[in-house]
Amino acid sequence: MLRKFAVLIFIGMAFVAAEEFSRKDAKAQRELSGLFAPLRLCVRHQSEELAVEVFQVLDLPLSVHEASLIKSDKGFFLKLALGNSTELKVIGLRYSLATINSNNELHIIANRVEGFSIPAYATKTITFKTPLKFKSRDGDRLAMMVEQVVSHESIWEVVKAKAAFEAYAQGDYSVVPTVLRVANQVDTRPEDF
Repeated sequence: MLRKFAVLIFIGMAFVAAEEFSRKDAKAQRELSGLFAPLRLCVRHQSEELAVEVFQVLDLPLSVHEASLIKSDKGFFLKLALGNSTELKVIGLRYSLATINSNNELHIIANRVEGFSIPAYATKTITFKTPLKFKSRDGDRLAMMVEQVVSHESIWEVVKAKAAFEAYAQGDYSVVPTVLRVANQVDTRPEDF
């Protein structure tokens, strides 16, 4: 017991001594390097990350597992963890991003189309490179909804997406969005003919 106490005191003294070092005191750190690993003082720029709720449309072949906005000098960048539940490679989506205030009113920030590639039955985390600019107010929530998913062969479109998103913002979860699947005649690859 006495031995453990002595070891703890030694570790405590070494920790206090290590805290006093700066980059200029690197020589002193090297002298103590035989006793413990050198202390590295690093300044990390912490990015502000805002959580985004996701209104899942279950009939779409793409699900969003996590959504957040990463703050930078250029604005906010949308980061999504996506899962492809179809046998087709997904090449893009259209989404709406909105704030919901304390009165449950929906205010659209962006409605954008983004391109990417997710193989069949795969998951991927993507950060879109198009910056978003908006000012959030206290009490506002961020929410997003995927409105369209595109593969080379098909397009899945949410019918009356805005009405469903507004109902979700007001707490009416009984409005289930309908998804229409059509053939993609624009992005079809030449070898498909």
